[in-house]
Amino acid sequence: MSAEPLRILVVANETVGGRALIDCVRQHADAAHREGRPFEVMVVCPQNQPKHGYVVFDDSVRSAAESRLRMTIEQLRSVGIEATGEVMDPDPYHATMDALGTFPADDIIISTHPGPRSGWLRRDLIDRVRDATGKPVEHVVVDLDADRAERIRTLVVANKTAGGEPLIGLLRGKAQESPHSFIVIMPQGGVDGGDAPERLARVLDRLHSDGLEATGQIMDPDPFTAIQNALQFYAIDEIVISTFPGERSGWLRSDLIARVQGTTSKPVEHVVVKQSEVEQGAAA
Repeated sequence: MSAEPLRILVVANETVGGRALIDCVRQHADAAHREGRPFEVMVVCPQNQPKHGYVVFDDSVRSAAESRLRMTIEQLRSVGIEATGEVMDPDPYHATMDALGTFPADDIIISTHPGPRSGWLRRDLIDRVRDATGKPVEHVVVDLDADRAERIRTLVVANKTAGGEPLIGLLRGKAQESPHSFIVIMPQGGVDGGDAPERLARVLDRLHSDGLEATGQIMDPDPFTAIQNALQFYAIDEIVISTFPGERSGWLRSDLIARVQGTTSKPVEHVVVKQSEVEQGAAA
Protein backbone atom coordinates (compact mmCIF):
# COMPACT_ATOMS: atom_id res chain seq x y z
CA MET A 1 0.00 0.00 0.00
CA SER A 2 1.45 3.38 -0.98
CA ALA A 3 2.30 5.95 1.69
CA GLU A 4 -0.22 8.68 2.44
CA PRO A 5 0.81 12.04 0.95
CA LEU A 6 1.92 14.89 3.16
CA ARG A 7 -0.40 17.80 2.38
CA ILE A 8 0.64 21.36 3.22
CA LEU A 9 -1.67 24.37 3.03
CA VAL A 10 0.17 27.66 2.57
CA VAL A 11 -1.69 30.89 3.39
CA ALA A 12 0.00 34.10 2.30
CA ASN A 13 -0.80 37.38 0.62
CA GLU A 14 1.78 40.11 0.01
CA THR A 15 4.52 37.81 1.29
CA VAL A 16 3.90 35.00 -1.19
CA GLY A 17 7.14 34.28 -2.98
CA GLY A 18 9.21 35.47 -0.02
CA ARG A 19 12.49 33.60 0.36
CA ALA A 20 11.72 32.39 3.90
CA LEU A 21 8.37 30.99 2.77
CA ILE A 22 9.83 29.15 -0.25
CA ASP A 23 12.59 27.70 1.98
CA CYS A 24 10.01 26.54 4.55
CA VAL A 25 7.92 24.71 1.94
CA ARG A 26 11.07 23.13 0.51
CA GLN A 27 12.03 21.82 3.98
CA HIS A 28 8.64 20.13 4.30
CA ALA A 29 9.04 18.64 0.82
CA ASP A 30 12.49 17.28 1.72
CA ALA A 31 11.09 15.72 4.91
CA ALA A 32 8.27 14.05 2.96
CA HIS A 33 10.72 12.67 0.41
CA ARG A 34 12.95 11.25 3.15
CA GLU A 35 9.92 9.41 4.52
CA GLY A 36 8.99 8.18 1.06
CA ARG A 37 5.72 10.11 1.07
CA PRO A 38 4.22 12.04 -1.85
CA PHE A 39 4.11 15.79 -1.24
CA GLU A 40 1.16 18.06 -2.08
CA VAL A 41 0.99 21.83 -1.66
CA MET A 42 -1.90 24.23 -2.03
CA VAL A 43 -1.21 27.96 -1.84
CA VAL A 44 -4.10 30.18 -0.75
CA CYS A 45 -3.81 33.88 -1.47
CA PRO A 46 -6.54 36.07 0.08
CA GLN A 47 -7.31 39.23 -1.85
CA ASN A 48 -6.00 42.55 -0.54
CA GLN A 49 -8.29 45.00 1.17
CA PRO A 50 -7.31 48.14 -0.80
CA LYS A 51 -6.16 51.16 1.13
CA HIS A 52 -8.07 54.39 0.76
CA GLY A 53 -6.95 57.07 -1.64
CA TYR A 54 -7.41 55.75 -5.17
CA VAL A 55 -10.28 54.10 -6.98
CA VAL A 56 -9.49 50.47 -7.77
CA PHE A 57 -10.32 49.60 -11.39
CA ASP A 58 -12.70 46.69 -11.97
CA ASP A 59 -11.33 43.45 -10.49
CA SER A 60 -7.73 44.66 -10.21
CA VAL A 61 -7.56 43.41 -6.63
CA ARG A 62 -8.23 39.82 -7.66
CA SER A 63 -5.99 40.08 -10.71
CA ALA A 64 -3.10 41.29 -8.54
CA ALA A 65 -3.60 38.38 -6.14
CA GLU A 66 -3.61 35.98 -9.10
CA SER A 67 -0.35 37.50 -10.38
CA ARG A 68 1.33 37.12 -6.99
CA LEU A 69 0.06 33.55 -6.80
CA ARG A 70 1.41 32.67 -10.26
CA MET A 71 4.86 33.97 -9.34
CA THR A 72 4.89 31.91 -6.14
CA ILE A 73 3.91 28.71 -7.93
CA GLU A 74 6.62 29.38 -10.52
CA GLN A 75 9.20 29.89 -7.75
CA LEU A 76 8.16 26.63 -6.09
CA ARG A 77 8.47 24.82 -9.41
CA SER A 78 11.94 26.30 -9.85
CA VAL A 79 13.03 24.38 -6.72
CA GLY A 80 11.29 21.19 -7.84
CA ILE A 81 7.96 21.54 -6.01
CA GLU A 82 4.68 21.25 -7.89
CA ALA A 83 1.88 23.26 -6.30
CA THR A 84 -1.68 24.33 -6.90
CA GLY A 85 -3.16 27.63 -5.79
CA GLU A 86 -6.30 29.68 -5.47
CA VAL A 87 -7.30 33.26 -4.73
CA MET A 88 -9.90 33.27 -1.98
CA ASP A 89 -11.86 35.36 0.53
CA PRO A 90 -10.14 38.62 1.59
CA ASP A 91 -10.42 37.53 5.22
CA PRO A 92 -7.46 35.17 5.81
CA TYR A 93 -9.26 33.16 8.51
CA HIS A 94 -12.26 32.45 6.28
CA ALA A 95 -9.95 31.76 3.33
CA THR A 96 -8.04 29.19 5.39
CA MET A 97 -11.16 27.44 6.65
CA ASP A 98 -12.70 27.38 3.16
CA ALA A 99 -9.51 25.88 1.71
CA LEU A 100 -9.45 23.14 4.31
CA GLY A 101 -12.92 22.14 3.17
CA THR A 102 -11.51 21.01 -0.19
CA PHE A 103 -7.85 20.35 0.67
CA PRO A 104 -7.46 18.17 3.82
CA ALA A 105 -4.07 19.51 4.85
CA ASP A 106 -1.90 17.83 7.47
CA ASP A 107 -0.06 21.04 8.28
CA ILE A 108 -0.71 24.74 7.71
CA ILE A 109 1.91 27.38 6.98
CA ILE A 110 0.86 31.01 7.45
CA SER A 111 3.21 33.68 6.12
CA THR A 112 3.12 37.28 7.36
CA HIS A 113 5.10 40.48 7.42
CA PRO A 114 7.19 41.06 10.57
CA GLY A 115 5.38 42.04 13.77
CA PRO A 116 3.94 45.57 13.66
CA ARG A 117 3.60 45.53 9.85
CA SER A 118 1.29 42.52 9.86
CA GLY A 119 -2.44 43.07 10.07
CA TRP A 120 -2.87 39.29 10.28
CA LEU A 121 -0.83 39.16 13.50
CA ARG A 122 -2.77 42.05 14.97
CA ARG A 123 -5.93 40.00 14.33
CA ASP A 124 -4.38 36.98 16.10
CA LEU A 125 -4.73 34.84 12.97
CA ILE A 126 -2.20 32.15 13.93
CA ASP A 127 -3.85 31.20 17.22
CA ARG A 128 -7.38 31.44 15.78
CA VAL A 129 -6.54 28.97 12.99
CA ARG A 130 -4.68 26.66 15.37
CA ASP A 131 -7.58 26.63 17.86
CA ALA A 132 -10.24 26.13 15.20
CA THR A 133 -8.50 23.34 13.27
CA GLY A 134 -6.43 21.48 15.86
CA LYS A 135 -3.75 21.15 13.17
CA PRO A 136 -0.09 22.14 13.39
CA VAL A 137 0.24 25.77 12.27
CA GLU A 138 3.68 27.08 11.38
CA HIS A 139 4.22 30.84 11.26
CA VAL A 140 6.77 32.10 8.74
CA VAL A 141 7.88 35.73 8.90
CA VAL A 142 8.89 37.18 5.53
CA ASP A 143 10.88 40.40 5.55
CA LEU A 144 10.54 41.66 1.99
CA ASP A 145 13.03 44.45 2.66
CA ALA A 146 15.68 41.87 3.54
CA ASP A 147 14.68 39.82 0.49
CA ARG A 148 15.72 42.72 -1.72
CA ALA A 149 19.30 41.50 -1.46
CA GLU A 150 18.20 38.26 -3.13
CA ARG A 151 15.76 39.60 -5.75
CA ILE A 152 14.70 43.06 -6.89
CA ARG A 153 11.03 43.56 -7.70
CA THR A 154 10.53 45.94 -10.62
CA LEU A 155 7.21 47.48 -11.59
CA VAL A 156 7.12 48.03 -15.37
CA VAL A 157 4.52 50.50 -16.66
CA ALA A 158 3.94 50.54 -20.40
CA ASN A 159 1.22 50.52 -23.00
CA LYS A 160 1.89 50.73 -26.74
CA THR A 161 5.65 50.90 -26.18
CA ALA A 162 5.73 47.64 -24.22
CA GLY A 163 7.41 45.56 -26.94
CA GLY A 164 10.05 48.13 -27.89
CA GLU A 165 13.66 47.01 -27.73
CA PRO A 166 14.83 49.88 -25.45
CA LEU A 167 12.45 48.62 -22.76
CA ILE A 168 13.06 44.90 -23.32
CA GLY A 169 16.80 45.50 -23.45
CA LEU A 170 16.74 47.46 -20.19
CA LEU A 171 14.85 44.68 -18.39
CA ARG A 172 17.12 42.03 -19.85
CA GLY A 173 20.15 43.98 -18.63
CA LYS A 174 18.73 44.33 -15.12
CA ALA A 175 18.15 40.58 -14.92
CA GLN A 176 21.71 39.90 -16.07
CA GLU A 177 23.13 42.19 -13.37
CA SER A 178 21.16 40.65 -10.47
CA PRO A 179 18.07 38.47 -9.86
CA HIS A 180 14.90 40.40 -10.69
CA SER A 181 11.19 39.73 -10.92
CA PHE A 182 9.13 41.99 -13.16
CA ILE A 183 5.48 43.00 -12.73
CA VAL A 184 4.24 44.54 -15.98
CA ILE A 185 1.12 46.69 -15.65
CA MET A 186 -0.70 48.01 -18.68
CA PRO A 187 -3.47 50.63 -18.41
CA GLN A 188 -6.67 49.56 -20.14
CA GLY A 189 -9.12 51.57 -22.20
CA GLY A 190 -9.10 54.75 -24.23
CA VAL A 191 -7.50 55.22 -27.63
CA ASP A 192 -4.24 53.62 -26.50
CA GLY A 193 -5.63 50.72 -24.47
CA GLY A 194 -8.18 48.72 -26.46
CA ASP A 195 -5.86 45.86 -27.34
CA ALA A 196 -3.88 46.00 -24.10
CA PRO A 197 -4.51 42.33 -23.16
CA GLU A 198 -2.97 41.11 -26.42
CA ARG A 199 0.02 43.45 -26.04
CA LEU A 200 0.55 42.32 -22.46
CA ALA A 201 0.47 38.65 -23.46
CA ARG A 202 3.01 39.28 -26.22
CA VAL A 203 5.45 41.16 -23.99
CA LEU A 204 5.20 38.53 -21.23
CA ASP A 205 5.86 35.78 -23.79
CA ARG A 206 8.94 37.65 -24.96
CA LEU A 207 10.25 38.19 -21.43
CA HIS A 208 9.67 34.53 -20.56
CA SER A 209 11.44 33.42 -23.75
CA ASP A 210 14.44 35.47 -22.59
CA GLY A 211 14.38 33.61 -19.27
CA LEU A 212 13.04 36.53 -17.22
CA GLU A 213 10.65 36.05 -14.30
CA ALA A 214 7.62 38.18 -15.11
CA THR A 215 3.92 38.46 -14.56
CA GLY A 216 1.47 41.14 -15.64
CA GLN A 217 -1.88 42.77 -15.18
CA ILE A 218 -4.28 45.10 -16.98
CA MET A 219 -5.14 48.03 -14.74
CA ASP A 220 -6.89 51.39 -14.50
CA PRO A 221 -6.95 53.48 -17.72
CA ASP A 222 -5.21 56.35 -15.93
CA PRO A 223 -1.51 55.41 -15.61
CA PHE A 224 -0.99 57.41 -12.41
CA THR A 225 -3.89 55.66 -10.66
CA ALA A 226 -2.72 52.30 -12.06
CA ILE A 227 0.72 52.85 -10.52
CA GLN A 228 -0.70 53.87 -7.15
CA ASN A 229 -2.88 50.76 -7.10
CA ALA A 230 0.05 48.54 -8.08
CA LEU A 231 2.11 49.93 -5.22
CA GLN A 232 -0.66 48.75 -2.88
CA PHE A 233 -0.89 45.30 -4.43
CA TYR A 234 2.79 44.42 -4.93
CA ALA A 235 5.96 44.80 -2.85
CA ILE A 236 7.86 47.01 -5.31
CA ASP A 237 11.52 48.08 -5.13
CA GLU A 238 11.75 50.20 -8.29
CA ILE A 239 9.59 51.53 -11.13
CA VAL A 240 10.28 51.64 -14.87
CA ILE A 241 7.93 53.75 -17.01
CA SER A 242 8.05 53.44 -20.79
CA THR A 243 6.68 56.15 -23.11
CA PHE A 244 6.89 57.50 -26.64
CA PRO A 245 9.17 60.54 -27.05
CA GLY A 246 8.16 64.10 -26.22
CA GLU A 247 4.83 65.44 -27.43
CA ARG A 248 3.93 62.06 -28.94
CA SER A 249 3.37 60.82 -25.38
CA GLY A 250 0.19 61.72 -23.53
CA TRP A 251 1.83 60.40 -20.37
CA LEU A 252 4.62 62.93 -20.70
CA ARG A 253 2.19 65.72 -21.50
CA SER A 254 0.44 64.93 -18.21
CA ASP A 255 3.80 65.04 -16.37
CA LEU A 256 3.43 61.41 -15.27
CA ILE A 257 7.09 60.82 -14.40
CA ALA A 258 7.36 63.77 -12.03
CA ARG A 259 3.97 63.03 -10.45
CA VAL A 260 4.98 59.46 -9.67
CA GLN A 261 8.37 60.57 -8.34
CA GLY A 262 6.57 63.01 -6.07
CA THR A 263 4.38 60.34 -4.47
CA THR A 264 6.85 57.50 -3.86
CA SER A 265 10.33 57.00 -2.49
CA LYS A 266 10.97 54.23 -5.03
CA PRO A 267 13.47 54.90 -7.82
CA VAL A 268 11.65 55.81 -11.04
CA GLU A 269 13.36 55.19 -14.38
CA HIS A 270 12.01 56.57 -17.66
CA VAL A 271 12.55 54.70 -20.95
CA VAL A 272 11.79 56.35 -24.29
CA VAL A 273 10.69 54.07 -27.14
CA LYS A 274 10.20 55.27 -30.71
CA GLN A 275 7.41 54.01 -32.95
CA SER A 276 9.95 52.34 -35.24
CA GLU A 277 11.36 50.46 -32.23
CA VAL A 278 7.87 49.26 -31.29
CA GLU A 279 7.41 47.92 -34.82
CA GLN A 280 10.81 46.20 -34.71
CA GLY A 281 9.87 44.63 -31.37
CA ALA A 282 6.58 43.37 -32.79
CA ALA A 283 8.45 41.77 -35.70
CA ALA A 284 10.86 40.11 -33.26
